[in-house]
Amino acid sequence: MNQAPALHSERLILRKPEEGDIQDRFTCGRSAEVEKMCGRSTIDLQPYTYEEAKHWVERLMSKPLAWSIEYQGRCIGQARLIVNEIDRKARYAVGLFDESILGKGFGTEITQVVLHYAFSTLGLHRVELRVLEYNTRAIACYEKCGFVKEGLEREGALIDEKWFSDWRMSILEQEYFKEMK
Repeated sequence: MNQAPALHSERLILRKPEEGDIQDRFTCGRSAEVEKMCGRSTIDLQPYTYEEAKHWVERLMSKPLAWSIEYQGRCIGQARLIVNEIDRKARYAVGLFDESILGKGFGTEITQVVLHYAFSTLGLHRVELRVLEYNTRAIACYEKCGFVKEGLEREGALIDEKWFSDWRMSILEQEYFKEMK
């Protein structure tokens, strides 16, 4: 059951997913660029179906800390934290599916809001993520938000019949609060 509180930034609202997000997700369809950045195949792309959009929203609704990202009254993507309470850490992921808004700083804005929540409200010690080595826009976003590259998981992703590596990145609470000063 989704328990994500609403979070706000200058341009965005991160909120619980809702039924209306199905239509927004369906309308955006499937973009080869977005698919590749998420590590999915771009060979023989099929149109995005309403059923896939419905399943996407249902999946978000089932996660404890997953947000739909709202911009100008419509859903443009999602963000989520998977929290390990024992170790006070979380795995972070963000994905924008509206190709028209890519490269406009939304990923940075979303990440900053989620990190504030993770460290200031949840009291986490560490937030970590994985990002494909060729997703330079995302890597720059994460580094801007204070994430540090910890290591390369070599050739762990098979995409379009080629092997790619993932960067493992993290930010610790002391690094986050130092950046805030």
